[in-house]
Amino acid sequence: MSLKIIPFTAAFAFAASALAQDKPMHMNMQMNMSKPTGDQGPSSQAFAEANAKMHEDMAIEMTGDADADFVRSMIPHHQGAIDMAKIELQYGKDPNIRKLAKAVIKAQEAEIADMNAWLKAHAK
Repeated sequence: MSLKIIPFTAAFAFAASALAQDKPMHMNMQMNMSKPTGDQGPSSQAFAEANAKMHEDMAIEMTGDADADFVRSMIPHHQGAIDMAKIELQYGKDPNIRKLAKAVIKAQEAEIADMNAWLKAHAK
């Protein structure tokens, strides 16, 4: 089997299992992503939950307006970065990474505010 076909086959099998369970694919993905692989400690659990929530929230209904769909998808993506940075601040020890997490929070909050303002100004 070609190496190029293996990822396609895996994706197809996952999609088929989602359809067979009669649930939207993003719900199956969220359920699978909310449990970390590897370590099961508190920080790993928190990161997995934040990641699953971000992906669930990014599963928006597309409108065909690329600008609005981009912004509406990026808001939960940026919120996910904020949530993960807060987990770093809760559990992390490295001062440089903690500083980076604080910078991520500040930058992503500002960008979310800009995106929300754009959505409000361009609401349809």
